[in-house]
Amino acid sequence: MIPQLASIPFCLCVAFSAAAETATCRLHVATNGNFDPTGVYLAGKAGFNLADVSNVEQLNSLPAGVKGLVWIGRCGGVDATFLETVWPYAGNPKVFGFYLMDDPVPTPGDAHRCAAGNLKAESDWIHANVPGAMTFIVLMNMGSSKTPSFAASYNPTNTHVDLFGFSPYPCRTELNGCDFDMIDRFVAAAESSGVPRPSMVPVYQAFGSGDWLDDAGGRYVLPTVGDEEEILARWAALVPTPVFDYAYSWGSQRRDVALESSFDLQTVFLSHNSAN
Repeated sequence: MIPQLASIPFCLCVAFSAAAETATCRLHVATNGNFDPTGVYLAGKAGFNLADVSNVEQLNSLPAGVKGLVWIGRCGGVDATFLETVWPYAGNPKVFGFYLMDDPVPTPGDAHRCAAGNLKAESDWIHANVPGAMTFIVLMNMGSSKTPSFAASYNPTNTHVDLFGFSPYPCRTELNGCDFDMIDRFVAAAESSGVPRPSMVPVYQAFGSGDWLDDAGGRYVLPTVGDEEEILARWAALVPTPVFDYAYSWGSQRRDVALESSFDLQTVFLSHNSAN
């Protein structure tokens, strides 16, 4: 049986600077569906001490030792909507940082089109007005799973964003297993695009099935316990001391099987999160 939240030895954290090395403890997030209808934080039972929050009420309800990663999800720069969204969190000690965008792309006409200058303005505003808060985005792979590329997109220099995730999901139907070397390829591609390893956030595959399609026409497969342990080990060899790491996903988004319904993977992550 997975231990209840109160029995998990959460690491109490202090403010972070832009340098990953200044972190005093490791944080772990699993996004989507973090709260039940009554506001109880669910992902804590698997040792996740960084919550995916979308409003101040959720943030304030978090147990001691759990910080909040606030979802923003826009790239309009510092406009009225941005200010209305971010200001309520200023000064709240439970804030770890802000998840500015997921899969932004620099390509004109794309639905996820995002100017690097807008991210820079948002990140600079947060650093100036919410001291200690980190900014975070997940990069879109502009290549393929075999030849990933993040060239001419986003890095710390052109965005002033602190932390960058990217998501090699190696377990797929067309592979009849997992291509763990995909993780190495993604890390190398991100590094060559100007993202240093201390700014990298590992993103672990923790979902499968459902309506998601991969870039080779197959579907994602929920990792087995052995697969997940290898994913964690491969990332640990490449990015051994991230400020936080990211399991996708706690909750299902497209009829997929996710962590919320996988006792076996919850057990793997509880062990990982408690030890790091």
